[in-house]
Amino acid sequence: MATTSSSEPNLQELASARAARSAQNAWSGILFGVGIVAFVDEAVFHQLLHWHHFYDLSTPDIGLVSDGIFHAISWFATIAGLFLFADLRRRGALWAKRWWGGVLVGAGAFQLYDGTVQHKLLGIHQIRYVPDLLTYDLVWNITAVVMLVAGAILLTITRRSAISSS
Repeated sequence: MATTSSSEPNLQELASARAARSAQNAWSGILFGVGIVAFVDEAVFHQLLHWHHFYDLSTPDIGLVSDGIFHAISWFATIAGLFLFADLRRRGALWAKRWWGGVLVGAGAFQLYDGTVQHKLLGIHQIRYVPDLLTYDLVWNITAVVMLVAGAILLTITRRSAISSS
């Protein structure tokens, strides 16, 4: 990357680097978002509050093993997102607004998938085992939709910027 006399990249070079790595910025954020929200789900709702396991249709021991596998996979996603993030930083192509859009999309998509597919469609666990789940389901899924929409807006805005600057 050519630099100005102060050895800092100029705005045009920065915009060009960001546009060239637009997809990597989004995917880094998405992987990190999926991983981090899955980690929070597992740490808070599975371990600290003991509300459920990843898989509650068997014995508590199987539930505990399923939590461990879920935890490992969430960390793989988090670390993969951070490797992509580090590469973006090294190349001077990190686009914070696009990355945060990806984080919100990843977090919201995972949470919405969890709340609809795993909780309701497959029934492998519920948020909490109480007589009236409606409040828990609404808070869980509305929070997911808010994150997903906010992230989609950021990704759309930054995609338009990348297209217009290329």
